[in-house]
Amino acid sequence: MPRRQMRVTGAAEAPLRAALRALRTQLDVPDAFPPAVLAEAEAAAKSPRLPGRDATDIPFFTIDPPGSTDLDQAMYLARRADGGYRVHYAIADVAAFVTPGGAVDTEAHRRVQTLYFPDGRIPLHPAVISEGAGSLLPGRTAPALLWRIDLDADGRRVATDVHRALVRSRARLDYAGVQQQLDAGTAEEPLALLREIGTLRERLEIERGGISLNVPEQEIVERDDAYFLEYRAPRPADAWNAQISLLTGMAAADLMTAAGTGILRTLPTAPSGAVARLRHSAKALGIDWPHHVSYAALVRSLDPRDTRHAAFLQDCTTLLRGAGYTVFTDGKAPVPAVHAAVADEYTHCTAPLRRLVDRYAGELCVAAVAGQDAPEWVRAALPGLPQRMAEGSRRAGTVERECVDIVEAALLKGRVGEVFDAYVIDVHDRDPAVGTVHLEAPAVVGRVESGNEALPLGQRLRVRLTQADPGRAKVLFAPA
Repeated sequence: MPRRQMRVTGAAEAPLRAALRALRTQLDVPDAFPPAVLAEAEAAAKSPRLPGRDATDIPFFTIDPPGSTDLDQAMYLARRADGGYRVHYAIADVAAFVTPGGAVDTEAHRRVQTLYFPDGRIPLHPAVISEGAGSLLPGRTAPALLWRIDLDADGRRVATDVHRALVRSRARLDYAGVQQQLDAGTAEEPLALLREIGTLRERLEIERGGISLNVPEQEIVERDDAYFLEYRAPRPADAWNAQISLLTGMAAADLMTAAGTGILRTLPTAPSGAVARLRHSAKALGIDWPHHVSYAALVRSLDPRDTRHAAFLQDCTTLLRGAGYTVFTDGKAPVPAVHAAVADEYTHCTAPLRRLVDRYAGELCVAAVAGQDAPEWVRAALPGLPQRMAEGSRRAGTVERECVDIVEAALLKGRVGEVFDAYVIDVHDRDPAVGTVHLEAPAVVGRVESGNEALPLGQRLRVRLTQADPGRAKVLFAPA
């Protein structure tokens, strides 16, 4: 599920970068890998555990942001003779390079997941693996978990297989280029089918009651020697690509539940109070939400290019709170086992270069298809994975929140005392004088404190910027 994202395009002013460096120190974020980890990774990159099957004849392609080198997934889409589709989805086989209990494995358990900062990232695995031998870069042969998922003409899954194989990507594509080819009608069929399959899967998502949040990125842009914070709306191709990943995660969950051992990504249904709060937020942002229209239907009607809609979509991510991982080893899937936003059983398995749990989910699925017990190292680690992933997710969430504060403070520094038009989109339950406002411009969502007076949830409010210091990592407003 998407999170509130922010990235730097072009150079950023020195105070921002200095504050981001200070944040890394403050949070004790892992940086350089220990020498023993690097040495083991170098050796593994030279001598990985390679599979016996060869699928390098399949012309895979990847779709990632420009410049990405840690490529977890590659796909090849085809039609079947019966009118359905075949999805070939290769996932980087990290286990080919990581020895259970070894230095790289131990460090990965400490890091849990790749951390993203506006000016860079802190990787889960050493670059020789994550950006080299283990990455599905074009023109290189690499070990992978090769999924083959057959769909009928309506996009429903009818068969699933996954096994280890050598694969070779032919092209590294980016989202903008993919969208351009699809819109122009110049994409060859394996890529053109992304729109066709993605659209069918989106219809099935609506049918089962699921929802995908097309949350815009907050982006720092430089114009005329000044910096601005804007939203970048996701493209349709982003969502179609995400549907392939969701399809695989749902297929993996089914394999694990059938085998009786697994780890699911679960999310409880949002309480009615949380949805009611979003209704106030919609009102504040001038978004019409008739009572007969469901939350899911409303979100699908929004245009993330509209700043009011973008702000509301950011606020909708609060309904994703409570997501976690649930392990089962006794032959019975947990109850409840559903991810409320997916509206089905689901697991994380498509990003093992960047997220620890995916390596384990992949192993469980390969064993399930082969009719074998999961490896002992997987079974031994399963009970502790939910807590480990929760700790890693909390750290990633802290990094994300603090980075947003720092970037907003850096961009608004020098504008303290200015008055902005805003909407009150949240008020603290315990202290109604504290809440959150979304500025009409720039694209800032910040804390507001009114002293002793309750803030008007769901109302427009003119606010004065009282603090913007990237060193303190906070932006603060007060009613004007």
